[in-house]
Formats: sequence, structure tokens, C-alpha cells
Amino acid sequence: MLRRSFNTGLVVALLSAAACLAPQGASAQDKTLTVFAAASMKNALDDVNAAFTKQSGVKVVASYAASSALARQIEGGAPADVFVSADLKWMDYVAEKKTIKQDTRVNLLGNKLVLIAPKDSKIGNVAIGQGFDLAKLAGDGRIATGDVKAVPVGLYAKAALEKLGSWAAAEPKFAMADNVRAALLLVSRGEAVLGIVYETDAKVDPGVKIVGTFPEGSHPPVTYPVAATANARSEAAAYLNFLRSAAAKAVFEKYGFTFLIRLTS
Repeated sequence: MLRRSFNTGLVVALLSAAACLAPQGASAQDKTLTVFAAASMKNALDDVNAAFTKQSGVKVVASYAASSALARQIEGGAPADVFVSADLKWMDYVAEKKTIKQDTRVNLLGNKLVLIAPKDSKIGNVAIGQGFDLAKLAGDGRIATGDVKAVPVGLYAKAALEKLGSWAAAEPKFAMADNVRAALLLVSRGEAVLGIVYETDAKVDPGVKIVGTFPEGSHPPVTYPVAATANARSEAAAYLNFLRSAAAKAVFEKYGFTFLIRLTS
């Protein structure tokens, strides 16, 4: 009698545990999104993601790196649901590889390209224009930015310096970083006397100061397109919608981004 009671109780307990665990596991998995985003977006997007999770209950796992690196990871099958690039080139790249849903693609944000120096640098405000002598300004020091062959901030920087006639002399002084935040850190630590980053990056690091802003016409507009990936979960639609909301706009603008798209609400 005792044996039969024990077995019955054990079966009931196991069935109850299975019934509880299975839906919870599926629900937790269904309510998670993975976002691949340009390194320069970290502070702002962390805040936006937290607001989205609070509103929707969907957890957002964000991976930040250079847009070039993220695009190649998506091409290689990395399980991202949403991609936010710091330039059009790398969004075009994943579009050509058919790894995003083209009909979800929009240009979300804009930014400015700036010249920075360590906070205690003796370099003051400089006017950046045609014939700007960046090499002379750097002296014997290094100039940090992203890899000019792939990383968006580096691509913008090189384009601007070529347009202004400053690239050839300054090129040997450049220290190329894997992403814009790595370049920012080199300047903040004093390992580079100057750096070219986005305005939003400079604003979140108290170890640097902006000494100049590149004229808009000197480089392609700094643009952040966003899209759902080809294999995105259904929750990605709500997330993309939230990025276009007034709540997200307020956060992005607080950090210095320009909001480029019409609000959804």
C-alpha cells in the first residue's frame, strides 16, 4: 500500500514538474530578442532596450561591435534578430547577402563626426576646413579612429580628410581600432593625442573633449539604418516599432543622436 502510494505520488510530481517546466522554457525563449548594434549606440540603446523590456516583457540581448564585424557575423549565420549599422554600406552588404528583411529597413538615426583630445590636452578648439593640417596638430602623437578600410567611423574619417586634403600627411600617424569605442578609449587613456569619433561617443566619456566638428559636406552623412534579419523572431516587429516611438526618440536625442524617421505614435 505504501509502495503504491509512493509511486503514484512520484508520477504526479514528475508530470506536474514537466508541465510547469516546458511552457516556461518555451516562453522564456520566445520572449528574448538578440540585437546586433554598432558600438557607438551602446549607452543609448541600453536605455532604449530597458524601456522596451519594461513595456513588453521581451528581454533584449545586445551585442555591440563594429558594424563591419557584425555584418559578417550575420552573414555567417549568427542568431541575430535585429541589425543596427553605423553606416549604409554594411546594411547594403547584408541586404545583398539576403540576410535581412528588406521591407523592414529604415534609416533611424544620424550623428556627427568630431575630433577629440584627452580632457587635459592643451589643444584647444580648432576650425576644421579645407587644408586642415591634422598631421601638424598631432605632432609626434597618434591619431585614433576605426579601421579606415572597414569600420564605419574610419570610413567617414578617411572620406572627410581626403575631401579636406589632409589624409596623405596624417595617414602615417593613425592608430586603427577595431571599433569606435576602442578608438575613444585610446584617447581617453592618453595613448593617442587626437581621435576621430562620433559626437555621441565623446559625450559619454568624461576623459575626452571635443576640439572640432567635421563639416557635414566633407563626408557622407553619418546614418544608422536598422532592419530585422531574415530569420528574426516575431517579436522583432514590435521592437522595430518601439525604436520609432516617442519614448525611444527622447532617449536617442538625450545622447545626441538625430532622429531621422517619423514617429509611430
